[in-house]
Amino acid sequence: MRKFGNFVNIKCANSVKRSKNMSVKNLDNQILSVLASVETISPDELAKKTDVSPSTVRRRVRNLCEKGLVKHTHGLVRLNRESNFTESFTFRKHRNSLEKKRIALEAVKLVKNGDVIFLDGSSSAFFIAQYLDQFDDVKVITNGIDTLSLLSQNKVNAYSTGGRVPQFNGSVLVDSFAIDTIKRIHADICFLSALTIDDDGNIWDTVEEENSVRREMIAASAVKVFLCDSSKLHKKSTFKMCSVCDFDYMVCDEDCSGDINLCGCKLSVTPS
Repeated sequence: MRKFGNFVNIKCANSVKRSKNMSVKNLDNQILSVLASVETISPDELAKKTDVSPSTVRRRVRNLCEKGLVKHTHGLVRLNRESNFTESFTFRKHRNSLEKKRIALEAVKLVKNGDVIFLDGSSSAFFIAQYLDQFDDVKVITNGIDTLSLLSQNKVNAYSTGGRVPQFNGSVLVDSFAIDTIKRIHADICFLSALTIDDDGNIWDTVEEENSVRREMIAASAVKVFLCDSSKLHKKSTFKMCSVCDFDYMVCDEDCSGDINLCGCKLSVTPS
């Protein structure tokens, strides 16, 4: 903070504060990304991987523990995979990334040149977006901010649903504006995900606003595809989104047909 006589440069002070807040957020995302790729890790090793001091890592780990995102026990740090907190998009992209890539490669076999496609704001749908540049003249509508950016970088025709950026998740667009946009579109196919699916085939998530957007995408699509890595199986969450019966296809990295009531939804299992 610089002083000029009796005056303080408030603009400079605010800029420094914003920069500090942003760097802390980036560090937290780096820590979560590292933890997504390992079972456990010591704070000292985590400090080496994130290129900061061990004391800084310990402070950030304490903060992430308070948020319920990580656990620090017996001198080791790990993700809290039972957390109901909304995780950062960076964190979700790295979690089960190999399975999500395999699911995406299998799911895009359903896409045809010229298709109009809905993608939700999930990390699973983000992996679908990585492979759409191989198709001619597809049009993609998404409420995922990171997905929209990726599609644009890959020179794919991409459209935003518009909507409000919620405080709980800065990577998606929700609310009536997004829903009204979706209602004015008919898509050939949609690719959606959610947090969990139980043995009765009910699909769940922690955020009802995102569920509302997904339900509209389902209603406005000719073919519906549910993207589900095996970490989502046999679980319930806070809000029921719909049933797997509402989808034509479910793409998973595990054959769950004997455990989950698919009620007519066709299961496609990725090659191992």
